[in-house]
Amino acid sequence: MIRRGREKAEVKRGRRGGVLSDIVRDRQLYMMLVPVVAFYILFMYIPMHGLQIAFRDFDIIGGTAASPWVGFDNFRWFFNHPHFFRVLSNTLLLSVYNILWGFPIPIILAILLNEVRVKRLRNTIQTCVLIPHFIAVVIVVGIVLRMLSPGSGVVNSIIMAFGGESIYFMTEPGWFRTVFITMTNWQGAGFASIIYLAAIAGIDQQLYEAAVIDGANKWKQTLHVTLPGIMPTIIILFIMRMGAILEVGFEPVLLLQRPITFSTSDVISTFIFREGLQQGQFSRATAVGFFNSFVGLMLVISANYISKKLTETALW
Repeated sequence: MIRRGREKAEVKRGRRGGVLSDIVRDRQLYMMLVPVVAFYILFMYIPMHGLQIAFRDFDIIGGTAASPWVGFDNFRWFFNHPHFFRVLSNTLLLSVYNILWGFPIPIILAILLNEVRVKRLRNTIQTCVLIPHFIAVVIVVGIVLRMLSPGSGVVNSIIMAFGGESIYFMTEPGWFRTVFITMTNWQGAGFASIIYLAAIAGIDQQLYEAAVIDGANKWKQTLHVTLPGIMPTIIILFIMRMGAILEVGFEPVLLLQRPITFSTSDVISTFIFREGLQQGQFSRATAVGFFNSFVGLMLVISANYISKKLTETALW
């Protein structure tokens, strides 16, 4: 018994020594993690202390400690708000449309770029589709507004050239979702395709050679080799996308919307902006944001559970 205890103690010391020696050996790599860890601690975890504002009647002068506890009153206010169903339905519709159109486009773009064999042409196309991602949202919205201008916009000029009438896109609620989805996909599809290009590059080339020997054309190679090879990446990104289903881009929505289009453009993020910053209702705005995050967490857990059961691919 004494010998076994000594052996266990020596094993533990060896493990500790091994871990410490690994940290000392790889200290430069661990130092690179410090800014990332500090960022998440300072801007993600410490601010969680402020979530209690959602359960208080926040007093900006007295601070959190002096604010009375009101329980779930702020959440009841949001659920009973006359615009609750409007902002919730608009957010869900924009997110669902964005997933239906925006999620497959980067995959298709990555597959098409992978099939371009001329390196200079492929690099040129990839650069062109990546550039919009690095343009500020304000500039992108300005370009869109200019193109959709009823008087001198390119789109309306083409419509009128074919005998149609000028359309006031930005003042008609029915056009907001189409404009928003088109703009966001144009700006983000190129950057999102990089992950899928990396996943395609990791597929074993012997699989393609075997498919060619079996007589598979390009379509069958894509269907039976490329897509199964990147399917784990697609599933992981889809699960993460589900967590942000209520987080429609705040800046493009705010810049594109007009009071006349609130019936289709008012979403949770713009509702929080009005209540929190414009009207100073910090407790109510925090409660809405807490609800948004909670729903996202539940969706991620559910999507991860279903994916693990059906495909054995999951985040955890």
